[in-house]
Amino acid sequence: MKQILFSFLFSLSGIVSTQAADGYKIRIKFADYKDSMIYLAHYFGKPLPTIYKADSAKVDKNGVAVLESKDTTLGGIYMILLEDKARYFELLLNNGDNFSASVNTKDITGTLKFTNSPENERFAKYMLFLSDFGKRNQQLEGKLAIAKTKADTVAVYDEGKKLGKELTEYRAGYTKQYPKTLLTSIFNALKIPEVPAGLHYMPDGTVDSAFGYNYYKTHYWDGFDFTDDRLIHTPLYDTRLDEYFNKLVLPLPDSVEKEADALLVKTRGRKELFKYTLHWVTQWAQNSKVMGMDEVFVYMVENYHMKGDAYWMDNETLKKYVDRAQKVAPNVIGNLAPDLSLIDINGKPSKLSDVKAKYTLLVFWSPDCGHCQTEIPKIDSVYKAALKSKGVKIFAMKVGDEDKLWKDFIAKHKLDEWMHMHNPEHTSNYKADYDVYGTPSVYLLDEKKIIRGKKLDHENVLTLIDILERKKKEGKQ
Repeated sequence: MKQILFSFLFSLSGIVSTQAADGYKIRIKFADYKDSMIYLAHYFGKPLPTIYKADSAKVDKNGVAVLESKDTTLGGIYMILLEDKARYFELLLNNGDNFSASVNTKDITGTLKFTNSPENERFAKYMLFLSDFGKRNQQLEGKLAIAKTKADTVAVYDEGKKLGKELTEYRAGYTKQYPKTLLTSIFNALKIPEVPAGLHYMPDGTVDSAFGYNYYKTHYWDGFDFTDDRLIHTPLYDTRLDEYFNKLVLPLPDSVEKEADALLVKTRGRKELFKYTLHWVTQWAQNSKVMGMDEVFVYMVENYHMKGDAYWMDNETLKKYVDRAQKVAPNVIGNLAPDLSLIDINGKPSKLSDVKAKYTLLVFWSPDCGHCQTEIPKIDSVYKAALKSKGVKIFAMKVGDEDKLWKDFIAKHKLDEWMHMHNPEHTSNYKADYDVYGTPSVYLLDEKKIIRGKKLDHENVLTLIDILERKKKEGKQ
């Protein structure tokens, strides 16, 4: 019996046909469960606790329930969820399926039987294998916890390798014997590239230290069938995307955009896999803390959402994406910084474009912002210790109308080497031009006022300048 705690999301996802007949009919006989509801639910890219309700049925006084639909149904891993939403069992479902199951909820894995569904009969055997596998794995963890010598530890790891090999061989044997089945597609999607052992060499004879990474990344998606939309109704895809983009793809806009395009080409024509991929990458880029990923967000919206590919979005939601992208677009890294016409602390007009410096640190801040009160003095310390000698000037703009607090803060922390600006007549469009909806907001501009960094703080601005200097020497900037 499995226990789970999750948010039960009631939603019907899009569906496509995988067989000639449409819908499903599932008859379930419970040995110890009656006069209660059951729910048919499925995964959608993510593992538990996120599942989606597809259907429900009443278990009668004899312990029998029938789930039935004539609508075209996208197959995948489904589950029968009991009314307490704590007990469940999984099954494989394809469009057109008509089968029966029997189970005792006191021992779901041990008693679950299927009739008229050979693949579910094999799936039930696999779940029994996994149950035994889990028990043996726990035993190994216990042995590892009490291992006293290196030899003891090595012995446990060797047993673990043998156990893992059993699982791999089980799946490999199944896929060879039943190559066209849903479970084979799932097993293939679970495959992780095995990097060839030994040293590998570059054409010039030197050791290729990046071989393992390159091989793993190149073969990462080999087993995943992007033509099989049923895989979205498994808990696999989100985890695979997360590892790929967060651990394997270089965190550079061009690299991410290239990889996103490649996956969307593979999923094009598969309604749910395409939808999930586009949504996942766009949200990942929008929420990323990595500098420059906002450019990826703009790219995705401009090249997909604005071209009609976000078919599931209503006009209002789509408009929010487009509006957000249009606000971010002017200040992505590599663009010419929008000019600012402001008034300095002495009441004189001043423009950002008039600043003559190898680098300009553009700082938007507010004297009554708690984070600013700690960060601004730290930026000044880094400036005096290292940035000034590298040709940096600070062009700082006060956000808000707190003039006395502003001047008092400047005097207290002796920020006399900064260029202090404000916008007393509220004529500047800085919020839209620089996406300033929180402070402090720090940009680094080069001598041509090209944006080279954003979302910076006192800890990383010097590192960024050093990287830019190194790239410049190498002729890569």
